[in-house]
Amino acid sequence: MLVEMYREARERLGDPVDAWADIQADPARRRKYQQARGKGGLVRVTWAEATEMIAAAHVHAIKTYGPDRIAGFSPIPAMSMVSFAAGSRFVELLGGVMTSFYDWYADLPVASPQVFGDQTDVPESGDWWDASYLMMWGSNVPVTRTPDAHWMAEVRYRGAKVVSVSPDYADNTKFADEWMPCAAGTDGAMAMAMGHVILSEFFVTRREPFFVDYVRQFTDLPFLVALEERGGRLVPGKNLTAADLGESSENAAFKPVLVNGATGEVVVPHGSLGFRYGDEGVGKWNLDLGDVVPALTVGAPGGEGETAAVHLPRFDTPDGHGETLVRGVPVRRVGDHRVCTVFDLLLAQYGVPRSGLPGEWPGGFDDASTPYTPAWQEPITGVSAAQVIRIAREFATNAVDSGGRSMIIMGAGICQWFHGDAIYRAVLSLLLLTGSMGRNGGGWAHYVGQEKCRPVTGWATVAMGTDWSRPPRQMAGTSYWYVHTDQWRYDGYRADALASPTGRGNFRDRHTMDVMTSAVSMGWTPFYPQFDRSSLDLADEAAAQGRDVVEHVTSRLASGELKFAVTDPDDPRNWPRVLSVWRANLLGSSSKGNEYFLRHLLGTSSNLQAQPAPEDLRPNEVTWRDDIPEGKLDLLMSIDFRMTSTTLLSDVVLPAATWYEKSDLSSTDMHPYLHAFTAAIDPPWETRSDFDAFGAVARTFSVLARRHLGVRRDVVMGTLQHDTPGAMAYRGGSEQDWRARGETPVPGATMGPLVVVERDYPAVAEKWAALGPLVEQAGLTTKGVTTHPDREVGELAARHGVLDSGVAAGRPALDTAEKMAETILALSGTSNGRLAVQGFRELEKRTGRPLAHLAEGSEERRISFADTQARPVPVITSPEWSGSETGGRRYAPFTVNIEELKPFHTLTGRMHFFLDHDWIEELGEQLPIFRPPLDMARLFGEPAVGDRQGGIGLSVRYLTPHSKWSIHSEYQDNLFMLSLSRGGPTMWMSPNDAAKIEVRDNDWVEAVNRNGVVVCRAIVSHRMPDGVVYVYHAQERTIDVPLTETTGQRGGIHNSLTRLLIKPSHLAGGYAQTSFAFNYLGPTGNQRDEVTVVRRRSQEVTY
Repeated sequence: MLVEMYREARERLGDPVDAWADIQADPARRRKYQQARGKGGLVRVTWAEATEMIAAAHVHAIKTYGPDRIAGFSPIPAMSMVSFAAGSRFVELLGGVMTSFYDWYADLPVASPQVFGDQTDVPESGDWWDASYLMMWGSNVPVTRTPDAHWMAEVRYRGAKVVSVSPDYADNTKFADEWMPCAAGTDGAMAMAMGHVILSEFFVTRREPFFVDYVRQFTDLPFLVALEERGGRLVPGKNLTAADLGESSENAAFKPVLVNGATGEVVVPHGSLGFRYGDEGVGKWNLDLGDVVPALTVGAPGGEGETAAVHLPRFDTPDGHGETLVRGVPVRRVGDHRVCTVFDLLLAQYGVPRSGLPGEWPGGFDDASTPYTPAWQEPITGVSAAQVIRIAREFATNAVDSGGRSMIIMGAGICQWFHGDAIYRAVLSLLLLTGSMGRNGGGWAHYVGQEKCRPVTGWATVAMGTDWSRPPRQMAGTSYWYVHTDQWRYDGYRADALASPTGRGNFRDRHTMDVMTSAVSMGWTPFYPQFDRSSLDLADEAAAQGRDVVEHVTSRLASGELKFAVTDPDDPRNWPRVLSVWRANLLGSSSKGNEYFLRHLLGTSSNLQAQPAPEDLRPNEVTWRDDIPEGKLDLLMSIDFRMTSTTLLSDVVLPAATWYEKSDLSSTDMHPYLHAFTAAIDPPWETRSDFDAFGAVARTFSVLARRHLGVRRDVVMGTLQHDTPGAMAYRGGSEQDWRARGETPVPGATMGPLVVVERDYPAVAEKWAALGPLVEQAGLTTKGVTTHPDREVGELAARHGVLDSGVAAGRPALDTAEKMAETILALSGTSNGRLAVQGFRELEKRTGRPLAHLAEGSEERRISFADTQARPVPVITSPEWSGSETGGRRYAPFTVNIEELKPFHTLTGRMHFFLDHDWIEELGEQLPIFRPPLDMARLFGEPAVGDRQGGIGLSVRYLTPHSKWSIHSEYQDNLFMLSLSRGGPTMWMSPNDAAKIEVRDNDWVEAVNRNGVVVCRAIVSHRMPDGVVYVYHAQERTIDVPLTETTGQRGGIHNSLTRLLIKPSHLAGGYAQTSFAFNYLGPTGNQRDEVTVVRRRSQEVTY
């Protein structure tokens, strides 16, 4: 249908872009091909015609709306770095938007940025062998990490104890010495109770020196917090800083203070964020305490001295709403401030009593009346208090005896909840308190989807096109899809529904979209499109008026003449127009709220049951258009080697080579090696590698751009970024929206930075195929460390040749996949010893600590693409990562921080228990806390879990774990996998739940909620707990999916029953470790809190 329209217009008008514009200008034709998406009708065309149509769509979108209406989605670059980079490089050179994947997949543990200031750095699986106590918590290792599971099995023969934490009798439980059957989503309660035991027995009843010394130096527990009066209550406020003491030193507001226990003085220790930037901090950004002995408490010995009763939030109520409890802390006067330490607050939070303190305290471990005792957690989690006490003692005792070799493997089972960050912080606290982090054989081991891109500097440079222009447009994926699939319009809960009673009221009467617009306006989180005008036209306007572009944009924003697109996302000017998907199955694997995608983004049929939010629950700061758009995308293009849900819904599908038919690079967090893909055969028939496919599109685009685009200037709005001085934009993480204050925004201070970038559109193909000059001119920066690979650029030019004409004349060629792989390796410290040593020497200047020895001896070592083709090659220790492989040791994260006293990338430079950003405080999550699964009945009017629905159906918690019978959505349709499993979509449930709805094993069931409908067969198993069902991840609609009784249409996929729910605190930014970076921090696409009604349906199904 679309190709017929295009051919007719092309023949009539004679120009591809004019032809595409003609189709888009006709609403009837546009809706006709959109409504045909996913309904068959795909026809064969030539590569030339396909690439011309794709290029024409891109040119038209840029010309008509601006480049930030173009987006690309591809996940997990480490699995095939060149294939990812080929597409993202094209998108970024246009000025388009790359959407993130790690947070979108809900694989990102937001607690990692919050606690460590690091995206996720984890041990290789070989380091499990070094553990002497190993817990698997929400990670079913034999199923989801099968190649690595042998380390878990084998470490038992070294005497390690293995403990499994899982709501069901999962496969990993067979390997465990003990099983803790924690109820789904309540893991935070159990972790808090274990922390209560450890704090009581190892910090209060007696002080374990190994633990105390560790937390003093490497965590924020000794730092002072000011207590504030708020609403007649005394509550924890902000970290006390040097600026609060009247100091005028550089960056004083970002230098938290503590008490020197040796002298009783309040001091400013080195290593905090304020020392990371500026001249005064040179040589002082380190964790060397010198003569300072940090005091963990401000309390006097014997409990004498001043005390105060502090109000702390609690959310262990039946429906999860916030209440308070009152517990006492010792206090000290520092100037005008009443202060205590983070450790004082932590003991109060966990309910660990000390003599002389006022408040509500438990009487012992067996007191179930108040958080967070072992007895308190038992009715919540179903795990006995006795087992919690014993495991906590064993875990801590083992850490003392082994020097910190207590490890927790963590996974999606606890990460992918709405409050997954709270769960993780409670679990991570166990590791921090026991001195296990930064140790071989100890600490956390998070494995959900990250797949470590070890040569990250070279990859990021090539993939984001930053060798030609900076900054790239990078978007938090969850926010992008939440807005552009119109899920926000069905989101009927206010942000303050989850707020703490001790908060400041920042979220009062605000919808999640209101919170997002504030975050975007303040530069805390990105959003694209940027404005309700083309970013190219804005630059032209300023030039025509003889004005500075930045001043022109900020003045029009202040006057209201120019608006952020996020404030009116359903205006057709603000729609995404072209989406490219490659190396991904967006609509068959990760599209949380799949039916919203189908209806609003694609404009095709869906099983959506929900109604838009009522008027009183709609956003205040976002335009509500009564006509909800259906069909925003002009073009969906996908590249794949097989037919998937995404390709079947695409307008153009390009056939891709597999990993056996192309050259590429691969690495993982599970082992320290770099691998190559080397073509065993040429791509068969008409398939092409991702590299060659995007090369063809880029060349056609450049030809069309000569007439339609030319050279333009593009106004790029960035974000206040982590690992830059932008992390010091908002003192104390305080919300200060210039719009509410009637101010003109200041780029880089009160809003995101604005940069004017030249876009030479006819030269896109030339730039795509050559390494740009910014590599030498500006250097390459990763995690705040800049290297200068001028020598490497010369070597690449000699090895690969240079382009001989055009804007890229004299630049090293990137015109083959092999050359791109070689370039990635040449520009990264992990694969180039000279740059690793150079990076460490740069870091030495700031830290004042010796670090280069970690890579010395590797200066002449270069890992080439040919090396990786010959064998897996171990990488070089580099400042790009936090651990060390030096001397052949197994990789463990944060060993450089602990052993070399390099600070963490946080406010204090230490690992954090306490977070004082306004928006985290607003949710009551300054300290580790238990947040139960969302009460969907209270928040959204869904049936309560256990509701019998008049005896016809049963309301259950709906979980979508990763499958044993596939790798994401791949292979699940393979005959061998279909034969080993049931051969189609299935739902696991308990015998009790099945009996309630008269379902027998293998019966057809139908699951329905406001988001959609799923039809599948029941697997009735005793491994399952009551009240919970599993529909395994990425069971596609392509095999054995009948029509539903509910709607009469084809049943949905696992994500048809989910929808996006954004946690407002994940939009926090502009401050210390809670600052945005691509795939580092952003709202997660969590999906574990959902409920659905399951019923037995007619066993006569039709297709």
